[in-house]
Amino acid sequence: MSFLRFLGAQPAASAPAERPQLEKETEAVRRIVARLESLPPETARSLAGMAYVLARAANADMTISDVETAAMVHELTGSGLDEAQAVLVVEMAKLQELTTGGTSDYLVTREFREHSTMEQRMALLRACYQIAAADNSISSMENSSLVEIASELDISREEAARIRAEFADKISARFGFSQDAGGAGQG
Repeated sequence: MSFLRFLGAQPAASAPAERPQLEKETEAVRRIVARLESLPPETARSLAGMAYVLARAANADMTISDVETAAMVHELTGSGLDEAQAVLVVEMAKLQELTTGGTSDYLVTREFREHSTMEQRMALLRACYQIAAADNSISSMENSSLVEIASELDISREEAARIRAEFADKISARFGFSQDAGGAGQG
């Protein structure tokens, strides 16, 4: 029985027609997982840590939007995953962030720090700003989380400020409200 049918979202009569599709999707997921498992362990660890920290940045305002999800996929495809792999890794990272968030945030960020170069950490912080700015605004809550991530990545305040300055036009924290609030505070 499919999950949708179990929930009553799909009538029983359509179950036989959906089975081949479900098996095809399951096989697709198995192929993606096999490709991920074939990555060198250090690469897999780095990508998993990166994805989790990106999900943390996306969830700083207590919600992960479709725009932020797409930005996370874009960041991971730029890091060596194909789109199908990136989607799977992003969805797994989002689930982990949403279920274990506060407990794992520091630990995962610290582990990434311990297994990365300063250049990789700065690239991750910049990617976190990209994710937070995906909706064209970085809220005070998001900014606070990004400052915390920078600290946990052991990025100096000066270097973090340089990266933050790249996104100055998106930061609504300095006004205390979203840029979507009717344009108040602009000018």
